[in-house]
Amino acid sequence: MTGPGGGRITDGDGAPHGRSGTHARSGTAPETPDPSPDPSPDRPPAPDPDPARRDAVPRVLRVAGPLVEMECPASVAMHDLASLGTAGLPGEVVAVHGGSATVQAYEYTGGMAPGQPAEPLGRPLSVVLGPGLLGGVFDGLLRPLSGAGDLLLPGAGDGAPDRRTWPFVPRVGEGARVEEGDVLGEIGARVRLSLLVPPGRAGTVTGVAAAGEYRADAVLAEVAGHEVRMAQGWPVRRPRPAAGRLPADEPLHTGQRAVDLLFPVARGSTVAVPGGFGTGKTMLLQQIAKWCDADVIVYVGCGERGNEMADVIEELSELADPRTGGRLSERTVTIANTSNMPMMAREASVHTGATVAEYFRDMGLDVVVIADSTSRWAEALREFASRMGELPAEEGYPAGLASRLAAFYERAGPVRTLGGARGSVTVIGAVSPPGGDMTEPVTAHTERFVRGLWSLDRDLAYARHYPAVSWTDSFSRDAAALAAAYARAGDPGWAARRARVAGLLAEADRLADLVELVGVTALPPRERISVLAGRLLREAVIQQSALSPADAYSAPGKTAALVEAALSVIDRCVELVEGGTGADAVEAVDFTPLLRARETAGPAETAPVGRARDTVLDRLGRSAA
Repeated sequence: MTGPGGGRITDGDGAPHGRSGTHARSGTAPETPDPSPDPSPDRPPAPDPDPARRDAVPRVLRVAGPLVEMECPASVAMHDLASLGTAGLPGEVVAVHGGSATVQAYEYTGGMAPGQPAEPLGRPLSVVLGPGLLGGVFDGLLRPLSGAGDLLLPGAGDGAPDRRTWPFVPRVGEGARVEEGDVLGEIGARVRLSLLVPPGRAGTVTGVAAAGEYRADAVLAEVAGHEVRMAQGWPVRRPRPAAGRLPADEPLHTGQRAVDLLFPVARGSTVAVPGGFGTGKTMLLQQIAKWCDADVIVYVGCGERGNEMADVIEELSELADPRTGGRLSERTVTIANTSNMPMMAREASVHTGATVAEYFRDMGLDVVVIADSTSRWAEALREFASRMGELPAEEGYPAGLASRLAAFYERAGPVRTLGGARGSVTVIGAVSPPGGDMTEPVTAHTERFVRGLWSLDRDLAYARHYPAVSWTDSFSRDAAALAAAYARAGDPGWAARRARVAGLLAEADRLADLVELVGVTALPPRERISVLAGRLLREAVIQQSALSPADAYSAPGKTAALVEAALSVIDRCVELVEGGTGADAVEAVDFTPLLRARETAGPAETAPVGRARDTVLDRLGRSAA
């Protein structure tokens, strides 16, 4: 099957994985796909099967949706690939019992019947990783969707091979001694890419290609007799190795003030974004994909609506990248497994996304994986567990749901790569609780494993407050470490500003119910100013417009300027009330310049914010006189 960056879906050692695929695709595969072999140790030889069955072809025994039972040769093992039916549809062994094996099919199984051939392939589900991933759109098994028709049918052809070339510049010469993870050369692309010694390989460089343009399937080097190609295979369920984990103490700037100010995330951390229907999960994640300062974005559309994924792809292709001067899509990998695509390919899509992210991480890059949404992924697990006859746990989800969620989020983290560089994978996963119930199993389990929670509030969303991140139900376990990072970077006041804003918002929320009951005029003057402070912070700082060129992204300097301007105005209001000025007079002041400063100032401008602050302070002074 065709695969990205000069490769195909393989069985781990570069061998073809099946005869046909799900999608009508134009493909990006080389004519001679043979990526570097699976670096894992070879499996011990299986005992010879019964002589009477040695030459027999395994057959399909039963079909129940994506669940297929097949005859089980002695060589079959868990998570092996299998080719199912006359169309050679891909599947993965998920249970072995007696003389049969249970396979989860990654295609629509309509038309498959007992008695059709079922060939075990003896290798785990693997993908081919290469420079052609960047800018591409793929399905849950990393098969390209470019050129696909409106209907994606099983058994479609593989499409044309990818004939693109990338510049290569060697960094070592013949005879050099290299270890796993060492850089063999540089690959020219919008993002700095390297050709690395594959994990598990080390020795003397016995050959290296000259500088020039090469296709992804080209052999660029030989290490101890092993070929190293530009595109390399790796099993999706096996985390790529690293030299060690590092502390998550560097901020990932998202450009969203509600996040960067109140609930920051570190590079290599994990965040969950729970929210009911219509609260803006997809919009927030799209904004982070567009504006965060990661080197590579891996966007996994897992079971979401196709029109939303189409919007994401279209916007990314049109948006200019301020970091490279090109298009944002050129450093983005989009994995789309929408709700009308094969269910079990959705289950594999999050592992595929994590594998792609680790590939770029090993080059010393910072990668963000956005999974939208993990609830749809869990629903696929629940449906298949039901067909398997597993004992259901809470709300029908399989008993291993928590372990599966933990295994996914644990693939995040900042690491020291095998080559000695620093790289990171940050995972941001959306959660779509049915009916907005934050106590349902997926949300509850996810909160246990993540470092941050950006809970989206329905009331804020319906009040057109974007992003609708609740400052009462959200948290960030990275805040303390990031406060030290900001102090080292020359902003020692970041932690104090964050604490002050959080305290003022909490006080305003405490008074909100009382205001609805008795009215704001019944409150003491000091508490009336607290209510005013909450409104100024919400509208002048926390609220943000994703449709405004000036406000869709907020640089750290602009965010700090807006916070300091709002706090200066609030402090002046408190001084006036404590000095005897009536609360009515303070509330009557026109705060419009401050409220509009986020729109009048550009994404990285601070001077307009200062002028707006001075204008409002002058008006407050005249009201006191």
